Amino acid sequence: MKKTMFVMLIFLAGEAYGTRPHLYSGLNLGFNGGAGFNFYTELDNVAEDFPFSMRVAVGLFFRDPGNADSARRIFINDARNGTPEDRGHFWQFDFDLVYQKNRWKLYFGPRYARFVGNFKFVGGNEDFDVKSNPWGIGVGAERYYRINRKLSLTLGAGLNYFFKSVLYAHDTSYSPDGEIINGRHDYTYDDADRAIKQPRLELRFFSGLRYSLR
Repeated sequence: MKKTMFVMLIFLAGEAYGTRPHLYSGLNLGFNGGAGFNFYTELDNVAEDFPFSMRVAVGLFFRDPGNADSARRIFINDARNGTPEDRGHFWQFDFDLVYQKNRWKLYFGPRYARFVGNFKFVGGNEDFDVKSNPWGIGVGAERYYRINRKLSLTLGAGLNYFFKSVLYAHDTSYSPDGEIINGRHDYTYDDADRAIKQPRLELRFFSGLRYSLR
């Protein structure tokens, strides 16, 4: 809600001062540490002589969550019964400044992710989630191919880097600064980080459609 109001205020301010902002929305499909999609809204020409447009995006990506047996030992218990099943995903939230040169766009900005890795041991009465919420930064480039006056095809690639973040499950957590709450045995954050594939350095490839709303 706050982001929407912020974009609306910029849009109205631009109208008041005669810069006539341009508003776009788009949907991309691709790979970002796993297959998924993202939706974005971009505001261009927000102020006179300001060289960047501003973009907010939210995406959902599916990925391998890590080693189920190691996750169980580090976060839960030493039991070995049951057949492991796992699945993982993360939501990614972006804010980018975007620079356009002809039909190319270069972008950079902060990232925030909400990762969940689910581990289930069928027949072992164990089902738990390991979570983390890392911040990061991202850069990339994309190319637009006009379909008609309103619609364009998008192709692009980028790189996202996420900083180490607290990993937690049930009442156990391991922090990058060495703080451990209800840790098991002598396991450390590095052990937990090796076992769980939270977002870290992620290559991104995507294609999609962009629509001009204004």
